[in-house]
Amino acid sequence: MIYPSGETYLEASEKRVLLFGMSGLGKTYLSNMLRNAPADRGGWFHYSVDYRIGTRYMGEYIADNFKREAMKVPLLRELLMSDSVYIASNITFNNLAPLSTYLGKPGDPAKGGLPFAEYMKRQDQHRQAEIDATLDTRPFIARAGDLYGYRNFVCDTSGSVCEVVNPWDPQDPVLSQLSKTLLMVWIKGSDAHTEELVRRFDRAPKPMYYQPDFLTRMWEEYRTSHNVTEDSCDPDHFVRWTYAKALAHRQPRYAAMAEWGVTVTAEEVALVKSPADFDALIARAIDRKAPDA
Repeated sequence: MIYPSGETYLEASEKRVLLFGMSGLGKTYLSNMLRNAPADRGGWFHYSVDYRIGTRYMGEYIADNFKREAMKVPLLRELLMSDSVYIASNITFNNLAPLSTYLGKPGDPAKGGLPFAEYMKRQDQHRQAEIDATLDTRPFIARAGDLYGYRNFVCDTSGSVCEVVNPWDPQDPVLSQLSKTLLMVWIKGSDAHTEELVRRFDRAPKPMYYQPDFLTRMWEEYRTSHNVTEDSCDPDHFVRWTYAKALAHRQPRYAAMAEWGVTVTAEEVALVKSPADFDALIARAIDRKAPDA
């Protein structure tokens, strides 16, 4: 780890931290809190991997998808063809809906579903975009300092980062770079948190990225167990059915990633109200890990 002890971290003139874990456990909450801290109190640069994916790497895919839908409307088609209107996504750190909408869900087109082949194509686009955006963390650390004078840096990873790395491979190119550049921090949820995430997702199912082998297996199991075809599959029901299984699939991957850094709990994160609280939490996590290092 780049900080061998909690004291080393607290005394560091430049703090670099990467947060990972399931969506909904506090990564963005902590990142926003650190970003909004006054600069004279050690302000932090917030690098959002999801935002980078949706703007730098998938922005054209997203905008083209909007335009494709707009071209179905005669008035909008006429305006687009004459360059009279401009269509773009308004993705933000706290609103990733354009990216989720583009990823889509497979199934019945009458219910907004995509053909499975198209769905898998978009999943593959996201996979490469996530790898590239995550590797961009290192150059963004330099940019944050050179352009804006930030000494502290927090990377808010995508919830699917564990799907695009092999945490059991000591030579994994993404994790090797990250672990040498930042302190990797797993926000670990409890069974109760998992149950709440499943309930939240059930209320408002949204597209996600999954490993292709896992996703193909789920697709085949779902269609067999529910006796549906690609065109008769309810897209929302499929992603609801898959979500809980995806969380179980991701848990050991997150745990293996934690061996590259340190672990804090979602309960601990909920108590963090200031950058000073955050620093104290990270220092404790480093010291908890130190005896095993």
